[in-house]
Amino acid sequence: MSISEEHVRQLLARVNDPNTGQDLVASGQVRGIGIDGGKVAVELVLGYPAKSWHAALAEMAEAALRIDPAILGASVSVTSRVQAHRVQQQLSPLPGVKNIIAVASGKGGVGKSTTSTNLALALVAEGARVGILDADIYGPSIPRMLGLSGRPESPDGKRIIPMRAHGVQTMSIGFLIEEDTPMIWRGPMTTQALQQMLSDTMWDDLDYLIIDLPPGTGDIQLTLCQRVPLSAALIVTTPQDIALLDARKGLKMFEKVEVPVLGIVENMAVHVCSNCGHAEHIFGSGGGARMSEQYDVPLLGSLPLDIRIREQADGGMPTVAAQPDSALAAAYRDIARKASGRLSLRARNKAIAFPNIVVQNT
Repeated sequence: MSISEEHVRQLLARVNDPNTGQDLVASGQVRGIGIDGGKVAVELVLGYPAKSWHAALAEMAEAALRIDPAILGASVSVTSRVQAHRVQQQLSPLPGVKNIIAVASGKGGVGKSTTSTNLALALVAEGARVGILDADIYGPSIPRMLGLSGRPESPDGKRIIPMRAHGVQTMSIGFLIEEDTPMIWRGPMTTQALQQMLSDTMWDDLDYLIIDLPPGTGDIQLTLCQRVPLSAALIVTTPQDIALLDARKGLKMFEKVEVPVLGIVENMAVHVCSNCGHAEHIFGSGGGARMSEQYDVPLLGSLPLDIRIREQADGGMPTVAAQPDSALAAAYRDIARKASGRLSLRARNKAIAFPNIVVQNT
């Protein structure tokens, strides 16, 4: 009995990719199938960075193929290729940036900036080109978290070269003012400054630009979400009911401006005592899961309340960079893969997928 390509696809459709929530065929990851007698070769191309996941996924796909005794040999190759995805209809994509992801929280103090920074580093670790824009004008913390200081360079006095740390291109108002200088600006000035930082920074061929939004859902946040070409957003919250109330407002804000929310990240979900190992849900438990179910938005993952996360961020070496092989770093990388995996299922931005071709007589 000969093996058909359709039969191979049926076998691969049994393999679910947890990072997209879909099987390999439905998510469009099967790019090529070769059949030679009883031997089958498959090429999988993921639409999200997943360097640490490639081998495991290849093994899963090969195991699914070997279920059929007619298949005498199965070989699966896995690569990743990040595409640009659709932004709000009235906006144009940002040059040099394929996708902009906003990270938001309804209130301050939930660890949004620490989460943003570690997720950016996690995407780099998975093989992506990543930048981060610190949009918290009144409390810029990204420079300290990444161990950056000094002023960025400008080749022409107008555009700015982003500073780099741990493989992440970075821009923040914190580079342009002293650390203890307060920003006494009204909303319109803040919005204009952020837009200028975004557009005048010379981002270098980014797959993802993470924007660490200011906490809250006021005029500044809403205006930014209306004027910045966003591919998607993430919501960071803690499990407690007060934080969840505000996180819901953030989710509703993105709905109003037609920006898809990739999921919820539950921070400080559980504290494990470093001395005795006792686990305690200091801020309550299950809040992220309940919000996920209520609003039909995925819970991308839960992160613990761990002193190392705080110490490493304060020291300029965030967890994913400081302890890349730790369970904490693995949790951030898992969330990063799931977020970018779900974004990979969104419609592509054709405005920058194809170049303009001009034919001239010579």
